[in-house]
Amino acid sequence: MQNNNNLFQQAKQAVSNITNRNGQAREEEVRQARNAINSARANASQEEQQQLQQLQQQIERHEGLK
Repeated sequence: MQNNNNLFQQAKQAVSNITNRNGQAREEEVRQARNAINSARANASQEEQQQLQQLQQQIERHEGLK
């Protein structure tokens, strides 16, 4: 469970890094954030699943601003 919590935190941090760049995120950062979200989903609780979905949507909205 600790490992998944770490993955969840990594996903949150990766999305935060992207959204704080005001449209300047590199493709590599976006890919890493999506990978972190997908990795965290493997053993996430229901609540974490919902939060991960919201993180994914944040990336999609941010990418839509380009």
